[in-house]
Amino acid sequence: MNREPHVLILPFPSQGHIKPLLSLAALLCQAGIHVTFLNIDSYHRRLTHLQALSAHFPTLHLESINDGLPADHPLSPINRVPEIVSSVMSVTKPLFRELLGDLSRKPERPITCVIADGIMSFAIDFAKELGIRAISFRGFPAACLWSFFCIPKLIEEGHIPIRGEDDMDRIVTGIPGMEGLLRRRDLPSIFRQPLDDPIYKLMTEDPHATTHASALILNTFDDLESPILSHRLAPLFSKIYTIGPLGALLRSRTGDDVLRSLSSSSNFWEADCSCMTWLDSQPLGSVVYVSFGTSVIMTRDQLMELWHGLVNCGRPFLWVIRRDSVAGAEGDEHMIPVELQEGTKGRCLLVDWAPQEDVLAHPSTGGFLTHCGWNAILESIVAGLPILCWPQYGDQLINGRFVSEVWRFGLEMKDTCDRSTVEMMIKALMEDRRAEIMASMDRIAKLAHDCVDKSGSSYTNLDKLIEDIREV
Repeated sequence: MNREPHVLILPFPSQGHIKPLLSLAALLCQAGIHVTFLNIDSYHRRLTHLQALSAHFPTLHLESINDGLPADHPLSPINRVPEIVSSVMSVTKPLFRELLGDLSRKPERPITCVIADGIMSFAIDFAKELGIRAISFRGFPAACLWSFFCIPKLIEEGHIPIRGEDDMDRIVTGIPGMEGLLRRRDLPSIFRQPLDDPIYKLMTEDPHATTHASALILNTFDDLESPILSHRLAPLFSKIYTIGPLGALLRSRTGDDVLRSLSSSSNFWEADCSCMTWLDSQPLGSVVYVSFGTSVIMTRDQLMELWHGLVNCGRPFLWVIRRDSVAGAEGDEHMIPVELQEGTKGRCLLVDWAPQEDVLAHPSTGGFLTHCGWNAILESIVAGLPILCWPQYGDQLINGRFVSEVWRFGLEMKDTCDRSTVEMMIKALMEDRRAEIMASMDRIAKLAHDCVDKSGSSYTNLDKLIEDIREV
């Protein structure tokens, strides 16, 4: 008997993971497929605007599952991730197994396919046990995923675990296809943890669990990472669907209104849209936009060095500083000293959160100082805006190296944060090296826009994914 397709999507509980999977959910719903989007309870409560997105798509069903976390758990920033992972694995994992069994046996519209974030690989195995098609989703680049598959070789060659006294500039030789490119400092930050660290074990075992899935979805595009996709990952998976940049693909298929609704629906923080009026008052291409995403934590010293570097570069800047982004800060203690604020009054603006895609696309924005998260990179590519990378953890370290040395649409200041370096790098991005960087960015931005247009690679790969889901 043919069954109407019904996809269950399970994201890893992090805003940066939820957002691209919400885009995928919207794209599947636009094709008429029923989607149940399953968040853990703590995130479901915080994402108060999700219902606005479901209003666009009647086949989108928003559900939640117990995570065992206290109601007042802050969820973010990055130092809370171990608590979340521990609770999800002990509480959510067995509950998910039971829930999936119940949903698969529903007489009306049973689950026919599970799409799970790669870190939630238990969902893949549970789906297979029940005879349900399982697809793994990875929200970081193919290059980072391939590095995880090379862990045994990296251990054998003594590159990991990375210790504090190690030569961080030693070239890494254990990742085929990246010879001569990566240094130890460019490897994912989890490789700096002991081999028996629970998070290390989770992150390094999951890539191989990913191969248990019937297919892999990546939020990247063929023209950006074709060598790694075709020569390294393709032999490991029967099917790979590259459908990024997901935000641009969603806009291509549904328009700006849905993309804006999704952006607000997936954010913990209310965007301060007054910054757009401030941008309107600035000269074209003059503003440095600064945002380190949803989870990065700075020390107060780093905050001050960044601030001084931005002040000294002489350019206007818009800086997103979350209330929880400075270690040890309480109340307003993390805010910038009055004398520095007075010295830049009129040419800088601080906000708790910003409508990032709109800021990046604004004509006054000329450069992006970022933590180099994959969502931020893709959004910057779509906007055609050059990047200054200050990567902190996870895939950001590899991302930064590829931005500066492979794709060449940005610069990187990894493992450093002093005012003179910040000033020098901003001037290089905005002035001294701008022509060469923009040449690379213009080329890659065009490839990104082409791939999400009708007949483009990501557009047609999404059609193939939809067709395969319908055939199950």
